[in-house]
Amino acid sequence: MSIFVIKKMKRNFSISGMPDFSPFEKRRREYILSKVKEQFLLFGFSSIQTASMTKSTSSYGEAADKLIFNILKSGNYFTKLKENYNNRETGSSDLLNLKDIDFTSLISDKSLRYDLTIPFAKYVAEHQSEITFPFKRYEIGSVWRADRPQKGRLREFTQCDADIIGDSSLWLEVDLLDLMNSIFRSLGLNDLLIKINNRKILEGIWIEGKGSSVGSFSSFCIIIDKIDKIGIERVGELLLDAGYQEDFIQMMQELFLFEGSFLDKKEYLLGKINQDNQILLKGLDELSFVIGKSSSVNNLIFDLSLARGLDYYTGAIFEVVSYGSANSLAGGGRYDNLTEKYDLRGVSGVGVSFGLDRLYLEMDELNLFDDKINNNLDVLFINFGEKESIVSQSYISELRSCGKSAELYPSNLKISKQMSYADKRGAKFVVIIGEEEINLELLTVKNMNTGKQDRLSMLEFIKLLNHEE
Repeated sequence: MSIFVIKKMKRNFSISGMPDFSPFEKRRREYILSKVKEQFLLFGFSSIQTASMTKSTSSYGEAADKLIFNILKSGNYFTKLKENYNNRETGSSDLLNLKDIDFTSLISDKSLRYDLTIPFAKYVAEHQSEITFPFKRYEIGSVWRADRPQKGRLREFTQCDADIIGDSSLWLEVDLLDLMNSIFRSLGLNDLLIKINNRKILEGIWIEGKGSSVGSFSSFCIIIDKIDKIGIERVGELLLDAGYQEDFIQMMQELFLFEGSFLDKKEYLLGKINQDNQILLKGLDELSFVIGKSSSVNNLIFDLSLARGLDYYTGAIFEVVSYGSANSLAGGGRYDNLTEKYDLRGVSGVGVSFGLDRLYLEMDELNLFDDKINNNLDVLFINFGEKESIVSQSYISELRSCGKSAELYPSNLKISKQMSYADKRGAKFVVIIGEEEINLELLTVKNMNTGKQDRLSMLEFIKLLNHEE
């Protein structure tokens, strides 16, 4: 695991991978979140919040565990190290030579959360007496991974998770597939592909290749999960290096390259695998049910190469990718044993996670953000001086009580500068109140989108604002 030392966050997220967001970006992100939350609630999910810091854990698998941000213990752990190991000269340069001790656990026992799923499992175990099962929860929050920062892959990013725990029914997978489609439709993301597989199928294939004599099933999945990044040929080389036989690797590549419907692939797979392979047969049966009952069948594809490298998946797994950019926008699957590490057994769950940052990038590239999102101010009142400002402030209070955002430009500057400010703020309307408007108890209102200017009463202006919505 990597060691995390808390430092001041840098603005250049190409280096730190922990970005800042402008008001413009925040409005767009909040728009996405509003759509996601709306669908979570429509599907019956309740919100919880878990801690950002957790006890250090090794629940994700060898590759993922290396990306966990560990947090240094407080106190002088170098002094403790000298005391424990009777090394008078021990210093930071000598610590690297102490290979016979668990250095990480010595100086760190906490970490920033890697995802929202393990903290959820802990929450369920600790609050089981208060929970009505099956429990449908959603959570939106930051997670941290010590990865190399690049486009679509940050060290701090926001996940939007929905999980259903406490039941093993495959109808839950069907429900999550429908949830995914509903969220993407609400965002205008229609050109998507949902890849689906089952870890039992992969485990059956691994057994067929006598994988237990070569390595763990987890390490096999980690290699398979690299196909999209390094290609099928390179994956074959890695399997060969790991000790798998060439005829098995060739069969694997043929399975991954075979095209057709789910039934075509199922028949082809059964023709390659021992018919007594019960784990694989169970995985196919589960997948047959989910695909057969899902309304997402038009954009659902059985992808045998989909592995999802995290260790805790035990059944159906899925991933949503964009046809145009091939970006992964969401993923998840079934987990049967996740709460056991917290002494709660026999509790199965299934979940999906949406990446807010990747959803943002995808929508931005496709120009799917409505221009109205950029309008963060309904009304700006021009400042003509103290007398006019006092009157304006009373109107502003009335507008705010009606749920409209309004403000007075703070200084009596040139109108051109105040109008420029209104334009940059994305104000929908500018209100001008001078001596004549005060006497007539009217407002001169300029529509910043059309340029049209009218003189209106306050009641007429409120009606206009409501109509604009």
